[in-house]
Amino acid sequence: MADILRAAAPVLTTHDNLGLLGELPGTWVGSGFNLVSLPDQQNGNVFRVKVNATRETLSFTTIGGQIPNRGSVENDISFVGLHYFQQVTDAITNGGLHVEPGLWLNMPKEGAPPSDDPLQQQLVRLGTIPHGDTILALSTVLLDIAGPPEIAVENTTPIPFGSTTPFPTVNDPYLQPFSDAAATLQSLLAIDPAAIQDPNLVLKTAIAGQDITNTKVIVISTSGVQNTGMTNVPFVVNNANAVSLDAIFWIETVSQAGGNPFLQLQYTQRIILDFANVHWPHISVATLIKQ
Repeated sequence: MADILRAAAPVLTTHDNLGLLGELPGTWVGSGFNLVSLPDQQNGNVFRVKVNATRETLSFTTIGGQIPNRGSVENDISFVGLHYFQQVTDAITNGGLHVEPGLWLNMPKEGAPPSDDPLQQQLVRLGTIPHGDTILALSTVLLDIAGPPEIAVENTTPIPFGSTTPFPTVNDPYLQPFSDAAATLQSLLAIDPAAIQDPNLVLKTAIAGQDITNTKVIVISTSGVQNTGMTNVPFVVNNANAVSLDAIFWIETVSQAGGNPFLQLQYTQRIILDFANVHWPHISVATLIKQ
């Protein structure tokens, strides 16, 4: 009988067990913005700035049965989760930019008694990126709030979350590629050039005027959380080492006058790349609608 207990549960039971992940199963489609500083030795430069307006499809599939973890110093635990698959393309050229399969898990928080309160659980994201990177990030903040998100407020990391400025601070001439990228945004992408400094402006613009009645907030990090992190193939380590990931996801319920409410997913994500003795923020943002 023990093996039968790992069969798929009814949909409503699984939804409840997923906690703040409960609304994610399905397909989400939308647009966003991506900025990354890349090493450019091949062209004789220290770095170049790459910016893209993006289109994205993000799908989630429920893992129907319970996932058991066996304890040696603790009792066994069981939990549920989701498969996810992310595809990002350039909004102008339709060229592929990013593919990422992975898992989201909703586990009991380590060291805490089992709880049915979704805000007292531990969310885990595991992802694999074809450049040769893997991530294991844990939730650091979980919120369920009435009303719209306070974008870039819920985050608690010490560096301004939306900032693209490399650090330690480098001088202005060294940042000329950022000015060039701002001109690209204005002439080609119809995105506010100020997004070069704070890509989260793209998120704020996307929800301006919306009536958002509920927001579930998930903040995750690979930094400062035990046993989390990023692992990279040797080429990545040697040339542009991806050392940390922080992200905020907002699952929003949007009310419509004379229509049914709909679900919207926004996120901002920062990966730190290390090369040339500088930490370079790689920021991605998107606003997606559940189909």
